Amino acid sequence: MRFVRYAGKRLLFLLPQLLVVSFIVFFLIRLLPGDPAYLLAGQFATPERIAEVRHDLRLDLPLFEQYGIYLLNILHRDFGNSWRTSQSVLTDVSQRLPATLELIILSGLVSVLLGIPIGVWTAVRRKGIIDRLLFGYGMLAGSVPDFWLGLILIFVFFSLLGWVPGPIGQLDPIVDAPPRVTGMIAVDALLSGQWDTLQSAVAHLVLPVATLTIVYMALIIKNVRSTMQEMMRSEFVQYARALGLSPLMQVRYALRNSMAAMVTVIGIMFWFMLGGAVLVETVFSWDGLGQYAVESVVNSDYAPLQAFVLIAAVFTMLVFLFVDLAYFLIDPRIKG
Repeated sequence: MRFVRYAGKRLLFLLPQLLVVSFIVFFLIRLLPGDPAYLLAGQFATPERIAEVRHDLRLDLPLFEQYGIYLLNILHRDFGNSWRTSQSVLTDVSQRLPATLELIILSGLVSVLLGIPIGVWTAVRRKGIIDRLLFGYGMLAGSVPDFWLGLILIFVFFSLLGWVPGPIGQLDPIVDAPPRVTGMIAVDALLSGQWDTLQSAVAHLVLPVATLTIVYMALIIKNVRSTMQEMMRSEFVQYARALGLSPLMQVRYALRNSMAAMVTVIGIMFWFMLGGAVLVETVFSWDGLGQYAVESVVNSDYAPLQAFVLIAAVFTMLVFLFVDLAYFLIDPRIKG
């Protein structure tokens, strides 16, 4: 009951936060250069035709009235239509969101499964060339632009070596897509037993996942390293060492007391990955939500851009909600 009560309190904060985010985003997007009515009407449209399109899009109404209509439509699950794709935004998002989630979740899992052991190892064994190389990587990776790294990986592993397929999307053109179950192509191919499709999907995942992992795993390595070093110097570990407990047991105690900091940095990493996926998807023609947002900015397509920012806000809030709930389970001092 304490856990349910604690989770309920956190969930109550989501609605007002989303309302504030929607308000800010709605008005900031209107400051973007470009007139959607002009773009939609065409380059050679008359002023009368442009005014007609503005009226159809309700862009001639006062901003606060437009915002009220926008909120009312959201309550009816209507996020508007994209004039660029001629589909409802909800349809576009449902088609593209699984591709982004597949990329972020896989990259995050690889970063966690590799980053935590590497961070613990470098904290315990602080000598040697490997430790210095990993320390240098941790300091350098955070300053490397993810889109630039993606282009370098494409040049080396596709153009020069030919080990992986080119940046043409999620599948080879000659491969049939699997029946849609989750929307994640690799997962759907595995569920349907289409092994050729699975092989192609995994091959196309290698470079974008490697790009996000190389850039954002450094955050986990640096945090785990510094936290573990602090815990290994703590009084309770020194006491365990004085009692003659094994080094493995000392590391276990230090690791257990570092879990809260690790959970925090993992949440931050997933948050950063959503932003990184925007450009990485564009580089690899991934056709996910990030590429959808970039195309919407370029074409002043308001409705998809507003939906993307709201989805990003929900994703961020859910990530930190899970971090708070994990804190509650890890630290018994937190009261519901």
